Amino acid sequence: MGLADISGLPVSPELSILLFLGLIFGLVIGSFLNVVIYRLPLQMQSVWRRESLDFLGMEPEHNAPRVNLVFPSSRCPKCHAPVKPWQNIPVVSYIFLRGKCAHCQEPISVQYPLVELACGLMTAWVLYRYGINSTAGLMLLYSWILLSLTGIDLNHQLLPDNLTLPLLWLGLLVNTQGIFTDINSAVIGAAAGYLSLWFVFWIFKILTGKDGMGHGDFKLLAAMGAWLGWQMLPLIILLSSLVGAIIGIAGVLILGRDRQIPIAFGPFLAIAGWIALLWGQQITSSYLRLF
Repeated sequence: MGLADISGLPVSPELSILLFLGLIFGLVIGSFLNVVIYRLPLQMQSVWRRESLDFLGMEPEHNAPRVNLVFPSSRCPKCHAPVKPWQNIPVVSYIFLRGKCAHCQEPISVQYPLVELACGLMTAWVLYRYGINSTAGLMLLYSWILLSLTGIDLNHQLLPDNLTLPLLWLGLLVNTQGIFTDINSAVIGAAAGYLSLWFVFWIFKILTGKDGMGHGDFKLLAAMGAWLGWQMLPLIILLSSLVGAIIGIAGVLILGRDRQIPIAFGPFLAIAGWIALLWGQQITSSYLRLF
């Protein structure tokens, strides 16, 4: 007997194999996403520093290390010992190494296996729901970018234009073919997504004199509007606010988190945007039937 899906019905052996392969493929992609999460901010900081020195008329740092998604090879950030291939197997290596560097015993962030596992499960679920086709491929790309943005925002409170803007333009391009919504809804969704948070930002700033969120949040919601249409924006905003409130309150009550410490809003948007992609129509239909 195969695996059982959420309805309790058996899954065919072919689908079981697909899910297993999707999980493995997702784990591998998750390993690469960890590289993106760690290195993209470093790469951006390096570029900002070079541009700042050039603007100030100062000599460039010729010996400054260059970092990109490919070079240098993976190594421990503390002792700089190279990570061997067998130490880089998604999830398995973390368990085998007991969450520590094999050379200096420096603890390895639990972020690495969590991102890999999340990516594996997301990939397997999309393939389970939609099979292997171009639409599923686009949904996976959308999911992987959201996962990368979540990791970066949690670590740096930064949503890089390098990811949000390509996601936005890709959403508009995809919907010229009406894959997820019609192009008019996509264009209006992109504009409405950006402007809605832009207005919230300025109202909050006028009332409190503080920045309530970063501009990257505007662009991320605009990208979701471009992918899913303006009709999904209220659901995304509601879900992200609900998830943010639950996690924020839990952080204060359970972990004793300081209320004055800002919380990145991008991860909540990403979670809501992924839910809206897979279940948005069902949630909206159920709400309309209820009321």
